[in-house]
Amino acid sequence: MVALLIGVILVLGMVQVFGASRAAYQLSEGMARTQENGRFAMDFLQRDIRMAGHFGCVNDQARRQIGDAFNSHFTADGVLDFGYSIRGYENASPAGLTLNPTRVTGTDSIVLRFLTGNGAPVMTVDASAPAAPFATVDPDKWEVLQEGGVASPELFGIADCSYVDIFDAASVDATNGKVVAPSGIDLGRYGTSPGGGPAMLYRADVVVYYIGLGAGGRPSLWRARVNADGSVASEELVEGVENLQFRYGMDSNTADDPTGFIATQGTATDVGTTDLQWRRVGQVQVAMLVASPGPAVAAQASGFTPNLLGATATLPDDSRYRTVYETTIALRNRLYGN
Repeated sequence: MVALLIGVILVLGMVQVFGASRAAYQLSEGMARTQENGRFAMDFLQRDIRMAGHFGCVNDQARRQIGDAFNSHFTADGVLDFGYSIRGYENASPAGLTLNPTRVTGTDSIVLRFLTGNGAPVMTVDASAPAAPFATVDPDKWEVLQEGGVASPELFGIADCSYVDIFDAASVDATNGKVVAPSGIDLGRYGTSPGGGPAMLYRADVVVYYIGLGAGGRPSLWRARVNADGSVASEELVEGVENLQFRYGMDSNTADDPTGFIATQGTATDVGTTDLQWRRVGQVQVAMLVASPGPAVAAQASGFTPNLLGATATLPDDSRYRTVYETTIALRNRLYGN
């Protein structure tokens, strides 16, 4: 009987040690996966948010101070109107877009417009036929316009240090590096130089970041790329991102007379809905709630309510480890004088 009792005590001790070790492993694994997913999600967001307003060698705000220097050849206030380099939506989806999957209720979304970081030097420009002006680049450099998995680009921008025109190409001949612009675009004002002159041809991007249900049925960070016809091609970037909130830093002055000094911050509702109001934005604060893929804690800490830039989230009792990640991003191409 004594031996049996000692044996039972030893077995119970081993079970307790095993249980504690298993719980510690699950917590460690959950924290590691959450940190990894949070880091990747922030990296995607930071990279594209910093690109907002990139329109060549002169930044967005400075170029707009030069009369006819900026031309977005799209319907005003439409989803492809590059007059809005950045536009946020508070607990809403972008107007005029059908997202698939749909946005998770209670989360924000953001639309970013920019020319890609890499462009191809313009080799020749032919503006002699106003109905079909075209520009060519070295076909061997065409691949820089396909970066990011865009095999057949449709939206383009041609820019130098004085002007920029952004348009939906009338036709594209990738084999010969030729892009035909819509009727009436004045390509004749752009200089050329095979050695890398002032004019560059870029791919124009419109991307939407939002939270939707992923392949596994749980919330994930999604990026939707808007096509020339207004349709979207969505891709799941990072699983386990359950909430996304933004706040925007606004210039102390109006958009037609910016200072580069961020004086106030607010939600998308605080910024407004017009082009001029969003052109004041020079900074974005991002907060996201990230959860571990599987159970990692015995129970959620009592009273734990995550705060995402003033917004709170109600957590399910599913024993997943959760944490909030925040960062502040300066829009380098939107800060006047930079």
